[in-house]
Amino acid sequence: MAEGIDATARRPTLAVKFLYGLGNMGESAFIAAVAFAFFYYTAVLGLSGSLVGTALFLGLCADAVVDPFFGSWSDNLRSRFGRRVPLMAFGGPLMAVSVGMLFAPPAGLPDLALFAWLSGWAMLVRAGVSMFHVPYVALGAEMSSDYHERSSVVAWRTVFGILATGTATGLAYSGFFKGEGGLQRLENYPPFGWTIAALIAASTLICTLGVTRYAAGLPAEAPVAKTLLRRLPGEVAEMFRNASFRTLFFSAAVCYTAVGVNQAFNSHAYVFVWKLQPDMIQTVTFSFLGGLFLGVPATPLIVRALEKKTVVLIGMGLVAAAWLLMGVPRLAGLVALSGRAAVPYLASLAAVMGIGAGFCAIGYPSMMADAADEHELLFGRRREGLYFAGLGFAFKAATGLGVLVSGLALDVIGFPKDAGRKVGLALPEALQDRVVFAWAPFSALFVFAAMALVAAYGISRLRHAAVAAALQARRGDPEA
Repeated sequence: MAEGIDATARRPTLAVKFLYGLGNMGESAFIAAVAFAFFYYTAVLGLSGSLVGTALFLGLCADAVVDPFFGSWSDNLRSRFGRRVPLMAFGGPLMAVSVGMLFAPPAGLPDLALFAWLSGWAMLVRAGVSMFHVPYVALGAEMSSDYHERSSVVAWRTVFGILATGTATGLAYSGFFKGEGGLQRLENYPPFGWTIAALIAASTLICTLGVTRYAAGLPAEAPVAKTLLRRLPGEVAEMFRNASFRTLFFSAAVCYTAVGVNQAFNSHAYVFVWKLQPDMIQTVTFSFLGGLFLGVPATPLIVRALEKKTVVLIGMGLVAAAWLLMGVPRLAGLVALSGRAAVPYLASLAAVMGIGAGFCAIGYPSMMADAADEHELLFGRRREGLYFAGLGFAFKAATGLGVLVSGLALDVIGFPKDAGRKVGLALPEALQDRVVFAWAPFSALFVFAAMALVAAYGISRLRHAAVAAALQARRGDPEA
């Protein structure tokens, strides 16, 4: 066994979990940064919402398509560093460089050239994300076979993700975009992008080096004779034969579509409807992160009393309720707050949303790891890489669909292309209402649909115990 592994229970030590968790700072910093890209290209650079939505959608679709390739590749890769680390070592640098270039288009590009720049770098950065993150989360799933320890591993990963999101948010609102009209200043976006790129490069490199010994000591799968392209279709079809995977995949796809719509409209709603300055948006965002900090460490404790599915349903319900309260009272004329007066209202709801998101952030990956155990029992081979590639596919394709819908919606509702260049612009009330509806209540409807799908998930703690016992008997390994 490699250094950092408790051989009797196959549980990572605290140091290994710490170094592993650092890796999530890369993708989380990227996600926090790319949330500004939609506003940057539409409201600041003046590119049509339809073109921006299409470009970002293409990037997410390209990422979603290559996820299964990287998943299968990492499941079957053999090296002295283990199955996952070699891909992580290349994915982190590609992600970092592409983020910097995404925020640094040459000045004066015509619309089609700007669209091509955004599309190209969006696809490359997503390829880097997939190359690093798919084997990374698969490594987390195989760190332990214990039902509750898995929630702990995911919690470490999520905490570092929250820290990265907070760091990126602070750099944005208290640094690069500070002051009135800060989000509308063109010249500050390239240095912001390269700063995030440096954070991504450092965190992914430290993580990769830190988990190499551990990853090399994990059990390896027997090699397969077929090439990746020949075996992949059958492996994907095999995954979808598992009802537990189908439930998680389709519910995640519906839920993440809502996330894509909501995140794409975030800056538009905060700046042009609620009239928030950058420091106020930062307060609301930090309130959301504060809720996450409450929800994430609480989830492994709550899971000991409730089923994981129940915790996820509660989390989704909190997110949907927060979105409804952000939108419906304003549309009904019951809330007319703006500027600093609106911050306490929005911040309190953001905190509730963060708690709910924290429940889901821990529960969903932990449920997927349990489904991977069930898959081994049903089909005789472990597929953590493909299972988390499937979850990543649902996240990316659905989020991309949400961004595409948002881009088209901006053009349909007549959002002005030069809005970002006019500090203090007052939109017509009817246009504000359309932005608010798309941003919050419309997104909540998707979450309710996702909740209906999650309710069908069938792996309880008793079912997982039976699966684990059957796998132990099959392997002849009483310590597994």
